[in-house]
Amino acid sequence: DTFALGVCNGCQMLSNLHELIPGAEHWPHFVRNQSEQFEGRTALVQVQASDSIFLQGMAGSHMPIAIAHGEGHAEFASPADQQACAAAGQIALRFVDNYGEPTEVYPANPNGSTGGITGLTAANGRVTIMMPHPERVYRSLQNSWAPEEWGEDGAWMRMFRNARVWVN
Repeated sequence: DTFALGVCNGCQMLSNLHELIPGAEHWPHFVRNQSEQFEGRTALVQVQASDSIFLQGMAGSHMPIAIAHGEGHAEFASPADQQACAAAGQIALRFVDNYGEPTEVYPANPNGSTGGITGLTAANGRVTIMMPHPERVYRSLQNSWAPEEWGEDGAWMRMFRNARVWVN
């Protein structure tokens, strides 16, 4: 009856506690960006199909998101762990290029993670971790542009509303 969202430092913390989180045994640790510098800007991500309660109904969406981290590179203990996460549908977010393809190329991928991985969810979807900051762009006025029909809500507001729906 609980859920958790780990963003940036929270993502790093929860990934280091993955042994305690059911269904997260294959999660990576997050280490220094391949750029060897702090990255603070926006980047484009694609929401992947997963069981994350936060990302329900958002799979396939390409959206800008704020990033602000120096240690966001997803480092898996082994290639088998990364494959296990992919096979279980636990990869929740990937950095994508201007063509919407997952990328490892800087600057589209600010941390250099394999396959553009920047967010994961536990097997049951109740614990989600991500390095980018959706809480910094959940209102339309926080974005450089948004369609007028959005009103005050930005694209990432759905994530927080999904959590509220799950609580009810």
